[in-house]
Parts: sequence; structure tokens; C-alpha cells
Amino acid sequence: MQKNIVAAPQLAEEGKQKIEWVKRNMPILQQIETDFLEQQYFRGLRVLVCIHLEAKTAYLVQVFASGGAEVAVTGSNPHSTKDDVAAALAAEGLHVYARYGATPEEMRQYMNLALDLKPHILIDDGGDIVELLHTDRKDLLAEVLGACEETTTGVLRAKARAKAGQLEFPVVLINDARCKYLFDNYHGTGQSVWDGVMRTTNLVISGKTVVIIGYGWCGKGCAERAQGLGANVIICEVDPVKAADALMHGLRVMPMSEAAQQGDIFLTVTGNKHVIRKEHFSQMKNGAIICNAGHFKIELDLEALRSMAVEQKEMRHNISGFLMTDGRWLNLLGDGDLVNITCADGHPAEIMDTSFALQALSGKFVALNHEDLSPDVHRVPDDIDEEVARLKLKGSGVCIDELLPEQIEYLEGWEE
Repeated sequence: MQKNIVAAPQLAEEGKQKIEWVKRNMPILQQIETDFLEQQYFRGLRVLVCIHLEAKTAYLVQVFASGGAEVAVTGSNPHSTKDDVAAALAAEGLHVYARYGATPEEMRQYMNLALDLKPHILIDDGGDIVELLHTDRKDLLAEVLGACEETTTGVLRAKARAKAGQLEFPVVLINDARCKYLFDNYHGTGQSVWDGVMRTTNLVISGKTVVIIGYGWCGKGCAERAQGLGANVIICEVDPVKAADALMHGLRVMPMSEAAQQGDIFLTVTGNKHVIRKEHFSQMKNGAIICNAGHFKIELDLEALRSMAVEQKEMRHNISGFLMTDGRWLNLLGDGDLVNITCADGHPAEIMDTSFALQALSGKFVALNHEDLSPDVHRVPDDIDEEVARLKLKGSGVCIDELLPEQIEYLEGWEE
């Protein structure tokens, strides 16, 4: 198989420096790496990692390699790959297939090249690798022991395939673990989205009306941070429980048909398609900013936006302006890709430490228990979730109380 495809091998040293920086700030993975080095859980196994290829992902890749795995890595989004980081991994002798700005056709080619490794364990983000194995690369299914899925979109796809009885191997749902959504989705997305928006626009958030479509854990985190930055926040939802929750958090809740007229900044975080459409674009204010933090840009109907525009031009790096027939300009950030990664550096290292610890330990779980796992979707075992939290506290120098025997007895009984 072809060894690697990277855009700028001369940037390897710069990429190495970035990886070393995040490593210093990821104490959970450091502890896991020590264990993997000693126990070699992945010796003789091949692991494919398809996640946003930046420095924090690179460290996760190194951790799998430290456990004895032969690793292939590719990016899950064309605008989140950092060419210097990819070069650094390639310089270490890993199989790397990724470059910034790859076309959809090239992305598929790179994923297929990574699959040529004939992986046993898949670390996926968005479900593209799982999808390829069920369509174009069925010849490799016999090699697969299982997969671990990072994000909401991939979880939805895996659950749908399992419900239809068409999932050919076990998939562990990383995104449904408490140490994922309570840290990554809530705190990580909440910070990194506004980092991306502010870096790219150099505009103030305070005083603006922010419309957030989707009030799951990501939406909640983004809404809280927007409030903290002084924004007036509107939530658009289809789930009545989530909508009621937003209302109880002091947020305005309304249909997108109403919010479209009021928003200054629009953010999608749903995992669904076309939640902002032609009828919404037609009502937006002049100068409105549109961005997406869902895994795929399909959350925005970009074909409709482009068809409505009489002119399109780059207003600033990572900002595309669309001139409407009535003279309004609408501004799209990062071409509709994930604004927190395309326009910034993604989640902070301390946040991805918990998420990637779940990936590493769940990969180990698949390696050691695959014979007992049915071809279905599986929750992250509670002991893994709790182990990540314990390692998080240990790495932060924090101790907590433990229940006394009499307290355990009280909680487990009913007599007293």
C-alpha cells in the first residue's frame, strides 16, 4: 500500500512542536500512554483513525502506536487537516493520507488508501469509514473487530444502520458517554465555536442577537458562552423538552421562520440537514453571519444560498460574502464547515484529553472483548467512563470523597 500522502513534508518539525505542546496539556492520555507502552494491548492489530487531523488527534494516534498498533490516519474534514501535523506523523513512519483543502473525491481516495491497511479497529468521526466498509469496501469486513464513533452525526448513522439490521460489526458510541458530552460537546464546542467566530470576523459578540439552531449538549454550551459574552440568544428546536429547557435557562425560543429576521449571527448544531434554507436566507438582515458547528456542512442549504446570490466574493479570510438581489450581504464562515476547526484550532487540549481518552480505552475494550460484542451499537462501559473521570481528577491533582460502608448500605437498602 502507498505509505502516505501529505502536502508539506518540510513542515514536520513545526507539526512536531504543536503535538508536543498539546501533549503537555493532556495528562489523561499521558497516563494511558504509559499503560499502553507497558501492556501492548494492540500488538499485532491494525488501527485506522479518521478524525479531524490536528495536533490533539496526532497525540491520540501516537498513543495507539505506543500500544503496539500499526496505525493509518486520515482526516474527517478537508478544512480541519493541519498539513504540518500530518507531516510530523508521516515523518514518524505512520501511514498518513490527508491534506488541507482536499476535494470530496480526494477525501474519499485518502480514506480508501487508509482502508488498504485492512484495519481491525476503526476510530471514526462522522461515520464515513463505517459507511465505506458497508458499501465500497465490503471485502474488508471480515478483518474488522469493531469501531468507536466520536460524534453525534456518526452515532445517528450507526444507530440507524443498526436499527435496519445492516450493521456488520460492533460500534461503541463514544459520543453518548458522560465524559464526552459533558466535556467535549458542552465545554469544548461552547468555547471553540466563539473562538472561531471572533478570530475570523474580529467583531464583538456582546449586544448581538445570536440564533442557535439545536439545543443538545453542543447547543447548550454555545448558548451559555454566547450569553457570557453579552449576546442576546435565541434557540430554535424541534424537541419540546429541549425547547422547554432552553426557556428555563432564560433563552428566547421560537421557530426559525421568526428568528431568521432577528439574528445577527446564526449557528447550526443539529446533526441534521438544511436547517437553514432558502426561506430563511431571504429574511436575514444585511450583514448577517452564518456558521455551522455540526459535523457536515449539509446543515446549511448552501446550494440555495449560492443560487440566490448575484455576486459572491471573499470578504476576509474564511468569510465568503453573498450579495442578494435586494442589496443584502450574507456572510458565510469557513465555507459552512465546522467553524470551530476551520476557523480556529478546535477544542482545547484539556477537553479533547477526555474525549480521546474514551477513544483510546474503548479501542482497548474492542481489542480485548470483540468476541463477546454483537454487530450492533454499544454504550461505552460505565467503568471506562468513570476511569476517564478518575484520571482527569488525578491529572488535575484533585481528590474526592468516598462513600462509607454504612452510606453504601443505606443507598442500597430501604429499611432505614
